[in-house]
Amino acid sequence: MTVVAVLAAILLAAAAVITSYRVLAGPSTLDRVVGIDSLMAISASGLAVWAAYSDDTTVIPAIVALALVGFLGSAAVTRFRVSDDR
Repeated sequence: MTVVAVLAAILLAAAAVITSYRVLAGPSTLDRVVGIDSLMAISASGLAVWAAYSDDTTVIPAIVALALVGFLGSAAVTRFRVSDDR
């Protein structure tokens, strides 16, 4: 289990670095919104890996909260976004 948890943590960290580049260098606001939503999903996945590794179920509300904030934030930004063509 330890090898799997370490491998998952390494892959999630690599995904977070790549996604952070997309958020910082994104040419449009939609690229940045998708990147931030992906970072929320990666964070929730990291917490899920930690919960499975440590047998600690107290982080499950944080996982649910991250999923809700990520979804609602993305939906709000895409709903009220202004066009990039200025």
